[in-house]
Amino acid sequence: MGDVKVEGPQKLRRVRFALAAVFCVHGAVTGSFATRIPWIQDHADVSAGQLGLALAFPAIGASLAMPLAGAVSHRLGARTALRVTLALWTLSLILPSLAPNLLGLCAALFVYGATSGMSDVVMNALGVELENRLDRSIMSGLHGMWSAGALVGSAGGTLAAHLDTDARVHHLLAAAVLTVLGLLACQFVLDQRSAPDEEPPPRFALPPKSAVVIGAIGFCAVFAEGASLDWSAVYLRDVLDTSPGLAAASTTAFALTMAVARLAGDRIVDRFGPVRTVRTGGVLATLGGLLVVSAPHPAVALTGFGFLGLGVAVVVPLAFAAAGRSGPRPSQAIAGVATITYTSGLIAPSAIGAVADATSLVVSFGLVTALAMGLVLGAGVLRSAGRTSTAPASTNSAAPADRTGAERTP
Repeated sequence: MGDVKVEGPQKLRRVRFALAAVFCVHGAVTGSFATRIPWIQDHADVSAGQLGLALAFPAIGASLAMPLAGAVSHRLGARTALRVTLALWTLSLILPSLAPNLLGLCAALFVYGATSGMSDVVMNALGVELENRLDRSIMSGLHGMWSAGALVGSAGGTLAAHLDTDARVHHLLAAAVLTVLGLLACQFVLDQRSAPDEEPPPRFALPPKSAVVIGAIGFCAVFAEGASLDWSAVYLRDVLDTSPGLAAASTTAFALTMAVARLAGDRIVDRFGPVRTVRTGGVLATLGGLLVVSAPHPAVALTGFGFLGLGVAVVVPLAFAAAGRSGPRPSQAIAGVATITYTSGLIAPSAIGAVADATSLVVSFGLVTALAMGLVLGAGVLRSAGRTSTAPASTNSAAPADRTGAERTP
C-alpha cells in the first residue's frame, strides 16, 4: 500500500484530536443550518409540504456524490481529499439562506447534500482506519464531537434567531469561521495514499445482505435524528406556538443529549455491549417520541427531543463497527450501511414534511416514535466479533459513518 505511516502513540493522539476537530466542524454546519430552517422557509415562501420536498434534495445530492468520494481519496490522498470536500461543505452553508423560492432552495440543498456526503465519507473512512490502528473504540467519541459541533452550531443559530438576525448574515459568518477551522484541522489527519498500481474503487457496488440488515437498524436511528434536527424547531413553533428563540432551542436540546451520550458512548459500549446499549437507547428514544407527540407544553416537548437524542446517539457508530466485522469485505459492508443510514437522515425531513402536509406534524413524529421502537426490536443485529488491530490500509478500505446523521448528519 502507498500509505504514509504515523508512528508512535503521541502522533496518533494528535491525529485523533485533529480528526475530532474535523467531526466538530462538520457537525457545526448541520447545527447552524437546522436552527434557521424556519427563517429559510419564510424567506423562500414555501409551505410545509414544499419544504419537505426541498429537504429531499440533500439526499439526492448525497446519493449521487458519495460514491465519488472513494475515487477522490484514491486520486488525491485522504488528507487532500478531506481538505477539499470539507471546505466545499462548510461553504455550502451559505447557499440555502440565499434561495428566493422553492426552485432555488432545491438547487441549494442539492449542493449542500452533495458536499456533505463526500466529506462525510472521507472523514469517517479515516476514523475507522484510526480506530484500527489504536485498537480501541473511538468512533462513538468522534461522533460525539460531531454532535458537540452540531450543538455549538445550533446554539449560535438559537442566539441568531433570538436576536432576529438575518440568516444570510449568520450563515456567511459561520461558513467563513468553520472553513478556516476545518482547513487548519485537516493539516494533522492521516495522509493515507493508495499504491501507484492500485486500481481505484468501483463507483457503484451493491451492498452485501449483512449490510442491509445492519443498515435497517441504522435507518431507524438516523431517521429519528434527521427528523428531530430539521423539524424540532418547526414543531415547537407551529404545534406549540412558541417564540423563534425557544423553538430553535429544541434543536439545541436534541444536539446536547446526543453529544453527551456519544462522548460517553465508547466506555458504555465496552461495559454493557452494543446490543444492550442500543436496546436501552431504543426505550429512551421511544419515550422521547411519546413525550413529543403528547406534549401539552413546550418544556415537555423539549424533554422529549432530549430523550430522542439520548436514545439514538450511539447507534450509528455501532452499526458501522458491526458492518466492518460482518464479512470478508468490510469496506463494501460499511459503504452499504453508510448509504442506507446517510440517505435515511436526508430523506427523513422530506418524509416528515409530506406526512405533515397530509395530516399533521404530530402524526409525523408518531412515525418517528414507531421507528424508535425498531431499535428495541432490532438491536440484536449489532452483535459483532471483537475488534482486530490492523496494519495501515489504503484510503478506500472504509466508508462513512453518519449522518446524520449522521449524524444528520447533519
